[in-house]
Formats: sequence, C-alpha cells, structure tokens
Amino acid sequence: MKITVYGIVQGVGFRPTVYRVAKAMGLRGYVLNNGSNVVIHVDRNADEFLKRLKEALPSLARIDRADISESDEELGEFAISQSTDGVRVSLIPTDTAICGQCMDDFSARGNKRHMFPFTNCTECGARFTVIADLPFDRARTSMSDFPMCPSCNNEYASPEDRRFHAQTISCPECGPKYRLFEREGKEIGGDPFAEFAKRIYEDSVGILKGWGGMHIVCSFENASRLRSIYRRGEKPYAVMMRDLETTMKYVSMDDDERELLTSPQRPIVLMKKVERHLEELEGVSPGLNNLGVMLPYSAAHLLLFRHLKQDGVIMTSANPPGEPMAIDNEKAFDLGLDVYLMHDRRIIHRCDDSVVKVNSDGMNFLRKSRGFVPVPVEANHTHAVIGVGAQWDVTGSVTRDGEMFLTQYVGESQQHPTLQYLDDAIHHLAKLLGVKEIDAIGLDRHPRYSTRIVAKRLADEFDCEMVETQHYHAHAASLMIDRKIDGPLVCLTWDGTGFGDDGTSWGGETLLADYSGYERIGTMEGIPLLGGDKAVVDPKRVVSAIQLMRERETTMVDSKTSDLFSKMMAKSVKASSMGRVLDAVSCILDISCRRTYEGEPAIKLERWLEVGEPRFEFDLGFERSGKLEIAKTVPMFDTLLDMKIASDQERADAASSFVKTLVVGLTERACEIAEKKGLKQLGLTGGVSYNGPITAWVRETATAKGLTFVGHRRICNGDGGISTGQNAIVGARLG
Repeated sequence: MKITVYGIVQGVGFRPTVYRVAKAMGLRGYVLNNGSNVVIHVDRNADEFLKRLKEALPSLARIDRADISESDEELGEFAISQSTDGVRVSLIPTDTAICGQCMDDFSARGNKRHMFPFTNCTECGARFTVIADLPFDRARTSMSDFPMCPSCNNEYASPEDRRFHAQTISCPECGPKYRLFEREGKEIGGDPFAEFAKRIYEDSVGILKGWGGMHIVCSFENASRLRSIYRRGEKPYAVMMRDLETTMKYVSMDDDERELLTSPQRPIVLMKKVERHLEELEGVSPGLNNLGVMLPYSAAHLLLFRHLKQDGVIMTSANPPGEPMAIDNEKAFDLGLDVYLMHDRRIIHRCDDSVVKVNSDGMNFLRKSRGFVPVPVEANHTHAVIGVGAQWDVTGSVTRDGEMFLTQYVGESQQHPTLQYLDDAIHHLAKLLGVKEIDAIGLDRHPRYSTRIVAKRLADEFDCEMVETQHYHAHAASLMIDRKIDGPLVCLTWDGTGFGDDGTSWGGETLLADYSGYERIGTMEGIPLLGGDKAVVDPKRVVSAIQLMRERETTMVDSKTSDLFSKMMAKSVKASSMGRVLDAVSCILDISCRRTYEGEPAIKLERWLEVGEPRFEFDLGFERSGKLEIAKTVPMFDTLLDMKIASDQERADAASSFVKTLVVGLTERACEIAEKKGLKQLGLTGGVSYNGPITAWVRETATAKGLTFVGHRRICNGDGGISTGQNAIVGARLG
C-alpha cells in the first residue's frame, strides 16, 4: 500500500517516527520525502500503521490528510529513502525552542553537548531561518557548511536515536562556534560567553547573534544609554528573563500568558509589571504598565544565563532605525556597539521575535514571526496571489491551493533595505512553496506607500496585474480570514491613518464588508491634520486643530504658531481617525504629547483607561450625510478641555469617561446596523483593537445587544495583517 501524507511533515522528526513505527510492526517498505509531502510504502496493514503513527507523532508534526492507494512495488526491509524534489504542497517547519531532552543534554556533565550552544534534535531548533530550499535536507540548509563528525553521523544514521535524520545535528567537534569581538573587530580571548556576560554586567552594550538574526543586549540599568545610541525615543524594549520563576517576580501573568511564554514558539509576551519593580523597569518600557518578556529559546541563551548575574537583560532586534535586523557578521560591526558575540553559521533568512498580547477576547499578535511562520491559514480562494502590505509593520502574503502563507515580520518599509527585505521574503516564501506563477498582486490604494515599488516589481516579473485595495477593507478582510467568516460583516476598523476614498485620512470607520466589496456606513468627524504627517507625530497640532474648530484659545502653542495654524486649517487634510482622537485625549491630559514611536500617545493612554472610573458625563452626538452616519467627536473635547484635573485618579477617570462614551456610542450604532441587516456578529480590527479596555467595551456592548463579538486570533490586528486582507480581496475579485 502507498500512503501519501500531507501536513507538517518536514524537519520535525516525521520520517524517523515512520521508520520506528514500521519496524516495530515488522513492516517492509520505505518512507520518502518528495519535497511536496511524505510518501510511505508498506507491504500490509496500512490502516493500523496510520493509527499507530498518529499516536506516535513528534510534538511539532501534524497530519492534515493521508491518502491510501494500492501499489505493486517490490518492498525490502523498511528504510528511509533519499529525498527528491516535487510539486511543493507540504508545510514548512518553523523555528522552535530547545526541547526538554536537549536541555538535559546541554546541562549534563559528561554529555558531548554539555554547554554546546547549538544543541538541538529532530523536535527543536532552527528550521525556517536555516532552510535555503526544500526538501528539508542538510545540503539545503546553512548546516551544509559543517560536515558531520563520525559521532554525529552515527546518531544521524541510527533509527533508535532521537537525532536520527536531524538535519541540523552537530556537536562541539563539528558544529558552528561562537567567538567574541571588540567594537573594531579584534577577537577577545577566553570563554566568549563568560566574557560577554561580564561586560554586559559592567554596562557594555553588546550584540548576540542568534538563529534568525541578532539581538542588542544590555542591562535594564543601561536602557537610557541604549536609547541614546539607538535613537529609539521611548519605544519599549523587550527583555529576556532567566526562567519562568524569575519572570514571575517582575510581571503578573495568567494561565494563558504562562502557556504562551513557555510554548515551543517562545514569543515575547506583553504582561503587566508588578508594583515593586515599576521604577526599575520604567527605563525599559517608559510610561507603560506592561513589559514584553521572553524566555531563553536556544542553548546559546541558556549558556549566556549560566554566566549572567542579572535576572534578565534587554534583548531587542539589532537593526538601525527603519532598516532590517542585521544577519551578516561584518554588517553588524557598523552598529558601533561595545562587544559582539558572533557565530559562524549563515542565517539564510532573518526572522524577528514574535510579539503577542492576551486581550479580553483571546491572544492577539502584535508581530507574527519566529515560531509562527510560515504556518498557513485557510484562504477564501484558490488563486496564486501576493499581498505586499501597507507601510508600517509590513508583512507579505502568498496563496497556494487555497492556503494563505504570511512572510515573517518585515517592518517599516520607507527605507530601501527594508523594501528589499520584503521582496526577498516574498520570493523566499514563494520558492519554498513551489509557487512559480502569480495571478495578481494586491497593494494599498495609498499613492505614496513605498510598498507599491515592490508590487510593481513583482507585477513586472510575473507579468500579472496589480489590484489596489482600500486600507480598511483590507483590515476587515484580514479579520474575516482570521475567523473564517465569509461575510458580510459589520466591522469597526479603528487605527491611526489610512488613505480614504474621498482623499481624506480615515481611521475611525464602520464598514459593512465582505471580500468582494464594502460600504462605509459610519465614521468620525474629521479633524484637520495641521502640517499633514507632522500632526501624526505631534499631538499638539491635533489638539490645536480641535481648539480652533471650537473657536477656543490654543493652549498648546504660542500666539505666532496659533496664527499660522489658523491659516492652515482650511487647506489641511482631515482625519476621521480614532488614533488621532486618542492622541488628543492623551495630550490634553498630559499623558503623552510627543510621539517617538508608532502609536505612542494612544498606547500610553491604555494604562490610565485600565484604572479609570468612567464617572464623568460626555455627550456624543451623530449626524447623517446621505447614507453615512458621522459621530460628532469634536464637541466632546469642550468638556475635557474645561476640566481641572487635580490628581492622577481624576486624570484616569476623565480619560476612561471620554473614551468609553465614544467607544460605546460607536459600537451601539454599529450593532443597530448589524441588527437591521439581520447579521449576528460585530467585528473589531485595526491597531486600536490592541487596547484592552477599548476591546472590552466593544465586546461588552455587542454582547449586551445580542451580537457575537469577533476579534483577531491568528492574524495581526494592525497593519501586519493587511497583506492577508489584500490577498483575500484580490482573490475574490479574480472569481
């Protein structure tokens, strides 16, 4: 019998498991990886064999389908046959944290991999980041530079060994090696990990090369120096803690957060700081009540913490602002830091750490990358389509045979190196998937988004059409793909900025959408963006515009600037943006009046919403313009501007009162529309939906109205999910 198996069956110890089950049953035959799936030939008992195989699956393997057919091949003693190439339909293995057995090997004195920073087996370690092509064999990975020693070769060839056919197997004798360097590239002698840890303790800022990129490493106390070097304003840094027990001293966590933190994917998890460490961690995530934490996920991290005296260290992606993370040793020295702990294994493809947050409706991805890509989601079409994303938090998407695959996180696309990275990531993913022809390219309608350059290049290369998609339609479509909704769906699409059909800036929209189209049925009153993009990074301009609209004195700027702003009002593009409204609230309440990273004023507002009591009265009115209902948000600011805030609790109460009034009012109107249309669900998407209190208020309001709340679970809420929405919309238009 011939059994063809589809699923996650490459690079996860699947074939060795097939071998062991077949041998245990006394079967004759062979198993073969053909680059598209795994083919198994057995001489008898195929159904029983499959049953036992499913019971014995490695933790990372997954069988989606198994087809059984008759075969007349002559079969000998069961063996693993040489891989071949074929039509790519298998799933690509992800990078996963070091497993418990490998941790034991790493820790055991006398074991040949004792303290070896590249310890791994068939069930753990780097996969996606070291694969040049499929099938996943050593010759197609960066481990091809390191021939196996006799000892490793014996393990690799032994069916009873858990490193049987482990393509990235190595040991201190034959594997990659770490070395330590000064800023100028001069090698530092001695134990590289011990010396690196010593220098980090002594306030150096260093670089650690890992599986899919490099991290900048320093102590918590050194956060301010890192900010001055790195020019990142007050953007929060992620940290790596020694272990789970240590982490619990610094942050509080629920069961879901603990499960994510210790999962094989080992993402960065945003969790609430505990009171006694607020001051110590203020420099790490200024103005925020949460901290992004990850646990060690490689043997190199475990080795580093063997020597570190600290409970944890800042560990953030090593990239110049706006550019991709460094992966080449020589390029890393351009960052001009103090000390470099580097290894000599090539990184085939960079992959940043994933970032997740447990929200009121489940897990949200702020960044979906290492450990979670390229795992597919079900597409709404069977065409071969590429989506190139928007402008910030960019990812790409590729569809193949009804499945949609996302690239790893790429980042901000304004700089040429990041655009090239997006291009490379899409090509690499298409290559691994065996996609050689593309039907169409999806891109954002915004005429100045730099991702259009990549879209045009891809359209020329594949000789296919480019299809523009509206930003908020793409947000809604990404949510529908995420939650497997065919539509139509009434969806609140709330974020900072997106190009509107009328030439204004949107961001506070209520859409009635399916994949083929949308109707804008609700919005917020437009606020002039004084100076265009300057208003996006300077909330005082938004506040000044609101004050001028209400014929009030401008309190954020001097009289000369106020006169200039008055003249700019009529010519400025207006924004119907929830993000800009939240920025204005944050600034008026003196929480944050300066944006040094994407969404900063609104993000810093969240902790005040969490503790505020919505006890103040705000009135939200609505007016109609044809079929469009407009929320009159600007008059609400009169009450806020007139308030005399006497304490932090009053500040929190004022913030929560204003924002809850607005959120509940918009949600109730959206629910009424859904009810009139006979729909049973209400969606929320966009960057604002990461905000815990706002999401909770939308969910509570929808539930009270008898509707099911729909939020993100598998695809990024923010612009990291735009490429999936683009892909879905284009696929629907192709029919």
